[in-house]
Amino acid sequence: MNARSGLEFAEPTIFERGTPGRSGFKVPECEDGKVAIPVHLLRKTEPEFPETSELEVVRHFTRISRMNFGIDVGMYPLGSCTMKYNPRVCEDAAALEGFTGLHPLLPQDKIQGALALMAELEDALAELSGMPAISLAPAAGAHGELTGMMVIRKALEARGYARKKVLIPDTAHGTNPASCALVGYKVVSVKSTEDGMLDPAAVAAAMDDDVAGIMITNPNTLGLFEEHVAEVTKIVHEGGGLVYGDGANFNAIMGKYRPADLGLDVIHFNLHKTFSTPHGGGGPGAGPIGVVEELEPFLPVPRVLRNGDGTFALSVDFPNSIGRIRTFAGQFLVLVRALTYIRALGGAGLAKAAEMAVLNANYVRARLADTYHVAYPGTCMHEVVFSDKLQSKNGVQTMDIAKRLMDYGFHPPTVYFPLIVKGAMMVEPTETEDKATLDKFVEVMENIAKEAIDNPDILHSAPNLTSVSRPDEVLAARKPVLTQMQADQQDAE
Repeated sequence: MNARSGLEFAEPTIFERGTPGRSGFKVPECEDGKVAIPVHLLRKTEPEFPETSELEVVRHFTRISRMNFGIDVGMYPLGSCTMKYNPRVCEDAAALEGFTGLHPLLPQDKIQGALALMAELEDALAELSGMPAISLAPAAGAHGELTGMMVIRKALEARGYARKKVLIPDTAHGTNPASCALVGYKVVSVKSTEDGMLDPAAVAAAMDDDVAGIMITNPNTLGLFEEHVAEVTKIVHEGGGLVYGDGANFNAIMGKYRPADLGLDVIHFNLHKTFSTPHGGGGPGAGPIGVVEELEPFLPVPRVLRNGDGTFALSVDFPNSIGRIRTFAGQFLVLVRALTYIRALGGAGLAKAAEMAVLNANYVRARLADTYHVAYPGTCMHEVVFSDKLQSKNGVQTMDIAKRLMDYGFHPPTVYFPLIVKGAMMVEPTETEDKATLDKFVEVMENIAKEAIDNPDILHSAPNLTSVSRPDEVLAARKPVLTQMQADQQDAE
């Protein structure tokens, strides 16, 4: 069913559109009849490609692109993900031929501009975080977590410690426990207080001679600023441990406070979330880490060095390093975008962006506080967590609300996370949405709440106006149909 037209028909795939002999291109014949490709590389059977014209291909992919959703289409209020609009000037900078034409194996005297850019970005991140040393090597946020925990483990080994546990609050990001496990640590969960904060007394009770440290997300995944960070870091340090800071929510604090000033030893940055790189669909990303002076010798290689004559070099001459964590220096074009964003806004602009992220989230929270249950009342940071507590009285669940938002042209928020909130809906409007858009989002959420009372069935069947309605999401996750052959087999069954 095509919901927009009401007509019953199946949209053909590009494989079903072909006509024998039809083509959108012509391969020139070899003049001497010989083929330059070695015989052992030639196919034994004809490829099963659709035989289509150029017009059919263009129309097909244009049509399916219109079924998709992105930040250029509408608001993307995914809590924790920071799916904000990214300025085109950052894309323009990353598209410059001098950057896109670089090869990672070029001699270092040919990449001085790139190395200078990386050094400047390290300086900017050091200033924003208070960390004296930065590594741009990690490829993503979770990769940054893994790298940071590897650095912590090696630093503790240098102290003569062989500790086995890491404390993680129950409000942490889901990748934190995985990063610890990959490094060989056992995870010890620390329960937050009723107001969603990390309790220093709970940390002190869990701290012993076998604890390597703690991973803290601040602001935490409830969208709340951890008020006791300085006290917690003191407890962990006095117990011989180190403190890791998950910087995934850095856009709420950049230019406002420096994590190192509250005692954190390591922090990672999600450049793709905070400093302007489109990252829907799994990439690209970059997850640099910053560390205190004690941990600098253990940073991954290669590292950018400043020579006395003003030139730059990539060096692997760090005997205590954890080694390489990837083949080359980093996701370079993501680094270009990040520095462009930082230079375009400047210090005052970055602080203003953080203020707007917090203001927008609190505006949405205040406007919807009487319509949806707010999991943790009071001022939030860059995101707010609602729940379906009020709507569930009429049989409407979080998933129904999320799906109905799609009918109104909004991407759903993050649902059922954080796990400590039943029926959670985590909304992050980001700093890039204007008041008119937020007002429209609030109006739609209010309409959905009214529908939950007057016409809950329309929510149960939502989305009703999209090309694909509500699939079996568990089956789609466990048995995804990724090829045309799989689709044909499924249809036959």
